[in-house]
Amino acid sequence: MLMPTLFDRDFFNDFFDDPFFGSKDMKKMEKKMNSRRAQNLMKTDVRETADAYEMKVELPGFKKENVKISLENGYLTIYAEKNSEEEKGGRFIRRERYCGACQRSFYVGDEIHEDQIRAEFRHGILKIDLPKKKEVPAVEETKYISIE
Repeated sequence: MLMPTLFDRDFFNDFFDDPFFGSKDMKKMEKKMNSRRAQNLMKTDVRETADAYEMKVELPGFKKENVKISLENGYLTIYAEKNSEEEKGGRFIRRERYCGACQRSFYVGDEIHEDQIRAEFRHGILKIDLPKKKEVPAVEETKYISIE
């Protein structure tokens, strides 16, 4: 039987990591952040309406000026960065709040109006409206063939 868990898949691996040399494998950590964990940070809802796609992305703790959206080759990419807060005095016994950068990409193709995309960021929620291009019915033309 499957049971929900409070722990990540790598709980025991992370728990028993060497605290002095655990950061030597940064590439592995970056790969994790840009894949599975980035999805955990950027929970996303995508809704289709008759004339647009609406996306809502959760970015709690991020500031508007640290969020960037780009569209290239049919991919909409959301990039967010949060810097570590310097706190004087004491030391962390456990630090779970995320600091760093993450990004997610979504394939949107060429079925949207690139110049009409709108985005707003309010209360940790990024809302993006992607208007669809109107389908123009193909006009059948009569083609004449020359006779020799």
